[in-house]
Amino acid sequence: LFRSQMCEGGMIIDYHGCDFFPERWFQIVFVLRTDNTLLYDRLEGRGYKGKKLEENIQCEIFQTIYEEALESYKKEIVYQLPSNTPEDLERNVEQITLWTQQWIKDNN
Repeated sequence: LFRSQMCEGGMIIDYHGCDFFPERWFQIVFVLRTDNTLLYDRLEGRGYKGKKLEENIQCEIFQTIYEEALESYKKEIVYQLPSNTPEDLERNVEQITLWTQQWIKDNN
């Protein structure tokens, strides 16, 4: 069921990796990026400690998810969005909503 829904398009997936999703499932990929200092405080506030905290910070420093996205999908469909402040969140929601509405309009 999930596979057939994805092939139809118009779905939004929120996940912390991308290398195992087929390219044909996506028309656009957004990678949220966060300043390391803010990310550290944010994750620490969520109770992340030790290795889990270090791994997440290293992933951001080395742009691991962004690089995975570029390797897994066409470069022209991969976009980075800042995710540092509540204002960034609002802008990202607006941008993704507008893109989704346009995609629905163009594909229905």
